[in-house]
Amino acid sequence: MATTEALVGPTTGLVSRILDRRAEVVVLGQGYVGLSLASWVAQKGFAVVGIDVDDTRVHELSAGLLTVPGVDEKVFSAAIASGRLRFTSDQALVDRADVVIICVPTPLEDHVPDLSFVRAACAVVAAQLTPGSLVVLESTTYPGTTEDVVRPILESSGLVAGRDFYLAYCPERIDPGNQRFELSQIPRVVGGVDQASAQVAAKFYRQLVDEVVAVSSCRTAELAKLLENTFRHVNIALVNEMAMLCRETGIDIWEVIKAATTKPFGFMPFYPGPGVGGHCIPLDPTYLGWQMRRDAGHQFRILEQSQDINAQMPAWVAARISDVLNDVGRPVKGTQILILGVAYKAGVGDVRESPSLKVMNWLVRRGAEVVFHDPYVESVTVEGRRIDRIEVDSDSLRAAGCVALLTPHASYDLDGIARDARLIFDARNAYGRHDYPNVVGL
Repeated sequence: MATTEALVGPTTGLVSRILDRRAEVVVLGQGYVGLSLASWVAQKGFAVVGIDVDDTRVHELSAGLLTVPGVDEKVFSAAIASGRLRFTSDQALVDRADVVIICVPTPLEDHVPDLSFVRAACAVVAAQLTPGSLVVLESTTYPGTTEDVVRPILESSGLVAGRDFYLAYCPERIDPGNQRFELSQIPRVVGGVDQASAQVAAKFYRQLVDEVVAVSSCRTAELAKLLENTFRHVNIALVNEMAMLCRETGIDIWEVIKAATTKPFGFMPFYPGPGVGGHCIPLDPTYLGWQMRRDAGHQFRILEQSQDINAQMPAWVAARISDVLNDVGRPVKGTQILILGVAYKAGVGDVRESPSLKVMNWLVRRGAEVVFHDPYVESVTVEGRRIDRIEVDSDSLRAAGCVALLTPHASYDLDGIARDARLIFDARNAYGRHDYPNVVGL
């Protein structure tokens, strides 16, 4: 429990409690970011309380049921087994924390950042803020949020950041479903409102990961996160537009990418598909575009063009499905189309902003009979109607006029699907260079 000690930089008693794992940690928000972090912190030896306003979620997590998509099940199970992680909707427990980490949503409302969840979480923290504690914002947001939004709310407590408590920003870097890197292998970027805050926050995160990159300010850390996802957004748009060009000119986009990737410097491969989804890539760069228009008075042109390109990909892919049906003499209207994979990426069950759902909407509006399978998703809503998952077997594959592979989960038996399906549209090059006469590429 935090004490009323004066802040004296990296030698403070808080650092001692962090280093010997006596520091008590509260994580506000138990979505995939907050729950992943809380589980990892507990696994690293800290007592952690995960707080969420959703009582149902709290009850399920307390019972050991992992119902949050994108969270590593092994990490969650290990944290539960350790006895160091518990969950509650009682926000009054914030007053027991040495370290408070805010991991609440930062959605967009009419293309404008909505910080209502951040403000609400900060108000909760301010009401119970203990001198000598560390507060970290991890929610993705635009540069200036920690200094201009979070700090004033916390200081309404009468305590002053940098004098009475530490305040820092550390953007989340979780890649749901990525089994290649565990959390300890992903460097964390930390910026503080002052040097002492940055140092203490860095000390804490060094107990969790192999590398911590301390930067000069919260604004730098906030912008670094937006640059990461804007970089991906722009390059995905580039390769998506290249795919459309290749279709018009009769060139195989996948062969082009493979050839370009042989260059050992100056090139990084990105791959086309039905669009971008999830919470990060479709939304995070919008914070940057919004801030540039607000503060600099002009557009972030390359970003906004990229958003336009990626936004049109679901319709373009749906039109390609229509084309391949026409090529075999079948109209879209009245044809059953089996969609394989509705999550926004392979290996997860998250359908937020999923381009697969947008493809399905387009097909349904044109009269297709759309069914789907996804090992992680039980039902989806398309054009206002609930569609329940069907099983993938010989009967369902043969019944479909076209099988559209939009999200290639690892569990799919591609060879078996190719044997039974009449026609397959492969939007992700899952079949690669395999010679299946019934498989048509992007």
